[in-house]
Amino acid sequence: MADGEAFALLAIGLTLIFLRVWARWASVGPSKWQLDDYLMPMTGVMFTLETVAAYLVGALFQGLTNSYMTDEQRESLDPYSREYSNRQWGSKIQVIGWSFYACILWMLKVCVAVFYGRLTNGLVDFTFRVRIAYVLLGVTYVFVALSLLLGCQPLTKYWQIYPDPGNLCQPTNSRLSVLVVVIPNILTDCYLLSIPMPLLWMANISFRHKLTLMVLFSGAVFVMVAGIIRAAVILEAGPEGAVSGSQWACRETFVSIVVSNLPIVHPYLRKFATKFGLGIAFTKTGASAPSHQHRSKTLSTGFKSSRNKSGYPPCTPQSTAWGSDENILVPHTDDRHLRLPENSRDIVVLKEVTITTNGQARSEG
Repeated sequence: MADGEAFALLAIGLTLIFLRVWARWASVGPSKWQLDDYLMPMTGVMFTLETVAAYLVGALFQGLTNSYMTDEQRESLDPYSREYSNRQWGSKIQVIGWSFYACILWMLKVCVAVFYGRLTNGLVDFTFRVRIAYVLLGVTYVFVALSLLLGCQPLTKYWQIYPDPGNLCQPTNSRLSVLVVVIPNILTDCYLLSIPMPLLWMANISFRHKLTLMVLFSGAVFVMVAGIIRAAVILEAGPEGAVSGSQWACRETFVSIVVSNLPIVHPYLRKFATKFGLGIAFTKTGASAPSHQHRSKTLSTGFKSSRNKSGYPPCTPQSTAWGSDENILVPHTDDRHLRLPENSRDIVVLKEVTITTNGQARSEG
């Protein structure tokens, strides 16, 4: 990766994070920010540090680490030479890079989980899935972080040149580091991907709108592919592994930032595109669902709950919106029905719940 590419990805990623912060500021205001609204700017700072670290590996330390050396080369290398110093500092940067890389990925996963929590607010079954995601992310990150820091002991062996510290203590191509990151990374992405897909599939919206949103939410697939490529490159790159691994770490981080922020900034991108006559890429075609063809000013979530024996309301998605501040599933072509004049006293029903008790049903809005 040329230096220009690395810093171009950084600039685009930071711009997208800024747009996300602005979108949340405009939609709910800072007083109603949630955990992901604070974590996302922190990932921008971490991404900047990761990019600088990747730059230093090649530009300042010539891509040298304590890896890819024979025993003869290790023994004959002068401890006071520039190469010896470069290899030690290159190895230290690799350890720091692994830490930044894992921290950024898991922070972004938490942001996604919090966003899904808003998206499924009030839906018992899906709220439980989001809580499982929090636990899964916490446990896996502790496992990954401890494996990276404690996999080689003492820690100074991570930049030891002679004698050979072994593969576990060679941060450039340590199989332990590669596997303990890529496997939990893929597993957690798969689980997070499974949360919104059932809702999108059953949502009562046009096929084009449904397909657009499913592609939007399935961006984690690209993150998984980037992670697998990075792991393969590290294990097969040879002496260029330090530079190649750092390159792919920045690329995967960039893709993760894009995927994590697109669902939130998507409505604003749609409005911007529509303003310049490019809204066809964001609008839906075909007949709208019957629930959106009425002229009422009522927007129902379509998630009806009835008390069962366990006392918990089962959730059956039937319409196009649920409790998210971003209103991703609000129909695009009928937005005018959602706006009221500033002096209007009309009441807009945002949620509708039907509760059945002893054979009698009553509706709450």
